[in-house]
Amino acid sequence: MNPLVQSLEKGLVVSCQALPGEPMYSENGGVMPLFATAAAQSGAIGIRANSVRDIKEIRAVVPLPVIGLLKREYDGYEPYITPALDDVEAVLYAGADIIAFDATDRIHPNDVSTPDLIAQIRKAHPTAVLMADISTYDEAVTAAKCGVDLVGTTLSGYTAASANSPVPNLELVRRLAADLSIPVIAEGNISTPDLAV
Repeated sequence: MNPLVQSLEKGLVVSCQALPGEPMYSENGGVMPLFATAAAQSGAIGIRANSVRDIKEIRAVVPLPVIGLLKREYDGYEPYITPALDDVEAVLYAGADIIAFDATDRIHPNDVSTPDLIAQIRKAHPTAVLMADISTYDEAVTAAKCGVDLVGTTLSGYTAASANSPVPNLELVRRLAADLSIPVIAEGNISTPDLAV
């Protein structure tokens, strides 16, 4: 197993993200690195960050692994978390250690399936560390078979296929952790210490 991935198995990865229109978003940047620094000082083992700017700014001040993503909407397509190869490359070149991307059964921009997107990424960047953001058990199994390094339950409860799932979906986390040979990240609405434990 990749040592970087192994380092994230036991601990808290803190999401340091804000989108335009949200209170912590700043047109000029500089806010998310402060959150990431506070998270690092409080014992976080990794940071999850959105956008090229925020990844670069966080990378410059925090020595923790950065799970990077790019939230981008494409007309006619539902996936928005690093949904296309160009987005993956932008995140990679921004300095992210791990690339998080939508690995649901939904079709990606340019009519690409998740297995095809993973194959494109692996062909272009064979050593990239990939985190599959999934919403269902079957999506996680497919992503693992296609060669991702870890999966996260990021999209459980947010897709049509998982609309009736609890958020966070701890049963899905338990099942995946028992059945997959790669690490599973419990992600999404973990907002209290009890849920984290």
